[in-house]
Amino acid sequence: MNNTVPVVVIAPGYHGHAIARSLGRLGIPVYGVHADSGSPAARSRYWRENYFWDISTASPNESVNWLLRLSRKIGSRPILIPTDDYSCVFLADHAEDLRDEFLFPNQPGGLTRLLSSKEQMYYLCKKHSIPAAETLFPKCRDDVVEFLESVTFPVMLKGIDTLALRERTGVKMVLVHDAKTLLKLYDEMETQESPNLMLQEYLPGGSRTVCMFDGYFDEESNCLFGLTANMIRQYPANTGVTSLGVCIMNTIVAKQTRAFMKAIGYRGPLDIGYKYDERSGQYKAIDANPRIGRTFRLLVDSAGMDVARALYLDLTDQPVIPGEPLEGRKWVVENFDLISSPAYLRDGKLSLSEWIRSYQGVEEGFWFARDDLAPFISMGWSSLQWTFEKLFTKVRDKFSHWRYKERLPAQPGTEIVQGATRSDESEVSPMLVRRR
Repeated sequence: MNNTVPVVVIAPGYHGHAIARSLGRLGIPVYGVHADSGSPAARSRYWRENYFWDISTASPNESVNWLLRLSRKIGSRPILIPTDDYSCVFLADHAEDLRDEFLFPNQPGGLTRLLSSKEQMYYLCKKHSIPAAETLFPKCRDDVVEFLESVTFPVMLKGIDTLALRERTGVKMVLVHDAKTLLKLYDEMETQESPNLMLQEYLPGGSRTVCMFDGYFDEESNCLFGLTANMIRQYPANTGVTSLGVCIMNTIVAKQTRAFMKAIGYRGPLDIGYKYDERSGQYKAIDANPRIGRTFRLLVDSAGMDVARALYLDLTDQPVIPGEPLEGRKWVVENFDLISSPAYLRDGKLSLSEWIRSYQGVEEGFWFARDDLAPFISMGWSSLQWTFEKLFTKVRDKFSHWRYKERLPAQPGTEIVQGATRSDESEVSPMLVRRR
């Protein structure tokens, strides 16, 4: 195997180290570009060298020039791998500026943005007869009111741009059970000047009904490598990313995805999710990531092939020879699963004995690796800090509430309502004085 071509991984968040491990264990020189110098992902011993640059805060021109200088410093025209939505779209938008200095899949113009947008992804599915959860993209409040005439609750209220919604509201999606709550949340969460909310049918079933496909597609949109897996648990519980998953071959999802990507001319790594709708018997597309997904090391075959290795081999003109699916292989995000598991236990969806047994067959952790302990140790320390900060905040808020009640003069017709934390709701946070 030719392992001399270097790789640059844009790893702005708490991931990317899994790519460094997968390729680094093959002797491939891997360089990390991190937004945070304190990121546990930057601690991996498999980074040949780390650099720090935040493309989300720098101007596009500054980031392009910085990356070009980095490529010339490293030499040998390295492969460039984005790992999040922002860096993925950034690479697509500036592909022509970067192509002479970096190797990456030659994606058709505009396709990355189409797949990254939940709205455009929905219309792509409809165009190519791929099952998808029915979705409305309201442009104003009147559209939501009209939608209420035919809606069946519950429904999902989600952000088209999930990152923008989370930054502004703290959540990516909400399960809504009635019309009054839907209108209230829409008014609170929507930005009228730039609509970013969508209403999606709720697909019943828990985490285990979510199926993932991770694969790599060549210049002719042929799938050189592809595997499927099911979620077992998510973080946050029932609505978030995979915290525990199992590799299970699903020929329907695999065939459906290959046909879809061939039809749209997709090239490169793909991470796409489906949810099984028992009412229709269909696997409905719920999201697509035109990049290497966070869970890619769950989907490893008997030859040790994964999406990152398939990408490297194809871009360096080497054959991609996949092995057999490893049915039952499990993978866990240690801190996420420990946080989300109590919710499953409280809901009665998981017993203590089932929780213990669920870890049987786990072959790899997102953080822990015997040959690379530093990211796991750093993650553990960060998680402890996060836990203590949450506890301190909870105790401080309770103490503030008690002190406030002690000082508050008795007023007929008022009561203290906890939980109002927005500054525009009351000058007294986290409490609100409400008239009866």
